[in-house]
Amino acid sequence: MAKVMIVGAGGVGNVVARKCAAQPEFSEILLASRTVAKCDQIARGVGSPKLRTAALDADNPANTVALLRDFQPDILINVALPYQDLALMEACLEAGVHYLDTANYEPPEVAKFEYSWQWAYQERFQQAGLTAILGCGFDPGVTGVFTAYALKHHFDEIHYLDIVDCNAGNHGQSFATNFNPEINIREITQKGRYYEDGAWREIPPLSVHRPIPYPEIGERESYLLYHEELESLAKNIPGLKRARFWMTFSEAYITHLRVLEAVGMTRIDPVEYQGQKIVPLQFLKAVLPEPASLAENYSGQTSIGCHIQGLKDGQPKKYYIYNNCDHSACYQEVGAQAISYTTGVPAVVGALMVVRGLWQAPGVFNVEEKDPDPFLELLGPLGLPWVEVVDQPSPFDPIEEG
Repeated sequence: MAKVMIVGAGGVGNVVARKCAAQPEFSEILLASRTVAKCDQIARGVGSPKLRTAALDADNPANTVALLRDFQPDILINVALPYQDLALMEACLEAGVHYLDTANYEPPEVAKFEYSWQWAYQERFQQAGLTAILGCGFDPGVTGVFTAYALKHHFDEIHYLDIVDCNAGNHGQSFATNFNPEINIREITQKGRYYEDGAWREIPPLSVHRPIPYPEIGERESYLLYHEELESLAKNIPGLKRARFWMTFSEAYITHLRVLEAVGMTRIDPVEYQGQKIVPLQFLKAVLPEPASLAENYSGQTSIGCHIQGLKDGQPKKYYIYNNCDHSACYQEVGAQAISYTTGVPAVVGALMVVRGLWQAPGVFNVEEKDPDPFLELLGPLGLPWVEVVDQPSPFDPIEEG
């Protein structure tokens, strides 16, 4: 039996709370957020006596330490904003609690995300005898586990990795983001980057795109982005010659985004307005639909997976592993859309890996550094079944240059 504290009461926090409540390993659950009313609303929907709520300003480690010492959880699941990762890691170190998150740290004042800030905690977590699991959502998260599984069972060497992420759902809104608008827009307006031949190559934002076929969905225009799991996979998968990340966007979404950029609404630096300093992107977030509110009317599927090419027994091999997730089925089960579901379920699986001792070791780890087998054995039963396609034609055949 274990106790878990969840920080964050958005769409992902709702999924994590519901899934944790359904696991017999978790005897007590504390859901905490700056707005306790959101926690209480989730708790009413879950309806489990194991779940209680608390108010928490996670920007201040002392607040979190006090709550951790009072509740004494075995693990903290961080599904709050990426800005709060370091403060929550500090609190876990001081209170002696294992840590897990779904997105790497990002400083509020710079649109930049990378693992260096969190990897710097390696020695401190080792000395404390605590485990920190980084990026345990779907992408990052399951995509790293998929890659580790492929290397363990299908390849002697992985040379080419293309992670593909398609949301073919329809929420009926003219423009909305599927997770926190501020984080989402900061991410996709950055320069694209991919790893090739030991170096990082940069391209202008959304400048490289192509149609890619997705199972049960068909072809969708997909854009080459920089995504955080590329950084850890390039470090942790030996022999990798190229790694890229592709995500689908509709033409209407791209048009809206470019207009918002052109008029300055995606800026993250403060501007003066009626005697006050406001950040345009934060104001835009306030007027866009709350991502969790999209769930009820969402239809269609997501499809996320890894196209992998390399060598097995000296021979070339192609491999594709993916999950498709249905928005309306997610809403019927947990009252969430598939983006929240595909992030929340892996976080619960990762927490179970830690409390069961399967992924527990002193230090800071990305998911591909851990044994993928028990994780994937549990992922399907918890709601995200996965499919393997071996040595079939790939949309990335023949091997392309750049």
